[in-house]
Amino acid sequence: MAHTVEGAAPRHPRRPPALLVVAVVVGTVLVVPYATLDVDGSRVEAHGVHYALLVTHIFTAFVALVLGPLQFLPAVRARRRVHRVLGRCYVFAGVLPSAAAGVPVALLSGRLLTQIGLTIPALLWPVTAYLAVRAARRGDHAAHRDWMTRNYALTFLAVTSRILVPFLLLARLAIAGAPAGGRQALVDGTIPVGQALGWLVNLALAEYLIRRRAARSELATPTKTVRSVTRP
Repeated sequence: MAHTVEGAAPRHPRRPPALLVVAVVVGTVLVVPYATLDVDGSRVEAHGVHYALLVTHIFTAFVALVLGPLQFLPAVRARRRVHRVLGRCYVFAGVLPSAAAGVPVALLSGRLLTQIGLTIPALLWPVTAYLAVRAARRGDHAAHRDWMTRNYALTFLAVTSRILVPFLLLARLAIAGAPAGGRQALVDGTIPVGQALGWLVNLALAEYLIRRRAARSELATPTKTVRSVTRP
């Protein structure tokens, strides 16, 4: 899934991109409670197989979350072999196992909104990865990058959902006030909404970036003047 994109090297090659920094920081925060494999430390009520699937989903999602931004760096894309290796690690050590574990984790949550809101992106995750790989194999590098942008938008759900939840909590408190069940009931009812909205927001932003990139590409392409030939 490698491709070469011409262009100058980054002006600050030693400064990590903001997306990578956010992915590493948030990903680490999400992984730490499960690093010791202590069921009691889980943020989600899970035991036995459910917990094993949850841990698998979280750790492999962390791999995808961190490796994803590297794939968009011009310096990495310019090195075909490195780009290809990182891409395979991203898909086969991150996206695919995390999606495979994520579907049963969502279904075992017991919440309809969570089941729907997380199962759909978990299914779209490998589909968009496949479309990205297929585009790269047929040499369509623009389509490859577009599908990878959509794919990482689904990956970044882990971050966006946690950014949205506090804002949703404040909005619900301002509009409806505190629920009868108290603070915990409010949080429990808002998290699934943030999960469902997270990937929708990400995909919408991804489409905006894809269309803006396409528009810039068209402007950068020299216009060819076609001269008509008139026969006597």
